[in-house]
Amino acid sequence: MTETDAAFDPAPRDDFAARAEAGRSARRRAPRSSHAGWAPPADRPDPVALLEEQAVTRVPELVPIRYARMAVSPFTFYRGAALIMASDLAGTPASGLTAQICGDAHLSNFGVFATPERDLIFDINDFDETLPGPWEWDVKRLAASFEIAGRHRGFSAAERRRVVLEAVAGYRERMRRAARSGVLAAWYDRLDADRMVQWIREEREANRVGSRQVKRTQAALAKARTRDSVRVFTKLVEVDDGRMRIRSEPPLIVAIEDLGLQPGTGEAVEGWMRKMLAEYRSTLPLERHPIEEFRYVHLARKVVGVGSVGTRAWIVLLRGRDDGDPLILQAKQAEASVLERFLPPSRYDQHGERVVRGQRLMQAASDLFLGWQRIVAPDGVERDFYLRQLNDWKGSADVEVMLPRGAELYARACGETLARAHARAGDRVAIAAYLGGSDRFDHAIAEFAIDYADQNERDYATFREALASGRLVAADPV
Repeated sequence: MTETDAAFDPAPRDDFAARAEAGRSARRRAPRSSHAGWAPPADRPDPVALLEEQAVTRVPELVPIRYARMAVSPFTFYRGAALIMASDLAGTPASGLTAQICGDAHLSNFGVFATPERDLIFDINDFDETLPGPWEWDVKRLAASFEIAGRHRGFSAAERRRVVLEAVAGYRERMRRAARSGVLAAWYDRLDADRMVQWIREEREANRVGSRQVKRTQAALAKARTRDSVRVFTKLVEVDDGRMRIRSEPPLIVAIEDLGLQPGTGEAVEGWMRKMLAEYRSTLPLERHPIEEFRYVHLARKVVGVGSVGTRAWIVLLRGRDDGDPLILQAKQAEASVLERFLPPSRYDQHGERVVRGQRLMQAASDLFLGWQRIVAPDGVERDFYLRQLNDWKGSADVEVMLPRGAELYARACGETLARAHARAGDRVAIAAYLGGSDRFDHAIAEFAIDYADQNERDYATFREALASGRLVAADPV
């Protein structure tokens, strides 16, 4: 039995005092200081073998692209190593308090996007691994990502420590505020673009950041607003012989006609996608939905992310009233969460539903076109997918230009946002009581982040050795 197996009886949801007591008593199972540090067990799985296991179900010709992206730096390796870290976290202390967790809460999986009401908000934006589990796992993955990114950027040890502490303090303090808030206030709490700008300005007035940081934040938000469906359409779509089609940019985007499929297979794939679009409609939240006014035009395969490379992902061009009224959806394969090896399996039979249900629970506002479908592909294999709109006012932090003070502010935003998600998807009162008012938990997690960043560097070196020996094969960087 691992330390995550510790069971406890949750208090009734309407008994706030009992919930707080449950959180305080959880410290006896896992003292806050017990989260400090990391040391690999003697029987730790080979990290390369875990990556090889994941490759089995992926598109073979895309796996080398995944390895090429992971090989760029220890940080990009970490982005693709969610399974490796889940395996490691399974043996770490846990309070026994659970929430719907992201499962891959590194700093690049946060960003800004548009709500259905056309507001710009900051939130978690990747839920491929979501599952009910120990909330501490998300906090540890987030904290370690900042330590690793800070090393990549050449931050000093003291600078990295401040960044990580900001992330964890942001989580703890926001969770405690949520615990004291009214029920609906905690549920609807979110960080929108106007509040983010106001927050940065307040930091400037207090001389904690410079004018350059304020301007950079405003510019990033303005850029995100330009990434609407019209810009995506302009970038991805061309007109060929009077017909709209998605432009091929191999190997990252390949139109259905350019995949080199056997005669008739392309038409079968397009028919399969039309069927998925028709059937996924039943999983969308509105009785009358805009999707009903769009029709299929074209299809292309797309390479996405770092850890997701090799899973089947398609972009679908749809047409509304006319060619000037387009919509581009992404249909992405959903496999079992990496957490399911170490936690109880999802309550949902379909992994696309697992992703969508988790996202709807954790996000302050979800995509209007977010839904799921299980379908038999033309190759005869049944697979799960979830669908969403592609790039609607989306934007995320660029690690390559991150400076220490800006990283502190971003870390605080990520920590607070993760707390908002867990407050909706778990017991905010119990978690807040467990965390307490001191910074004991913050410093424990900061110590964990240092040790786990060291482990990540060792795993990265092992990964690079596997590439050098030919055990793994990477494509040219793309």
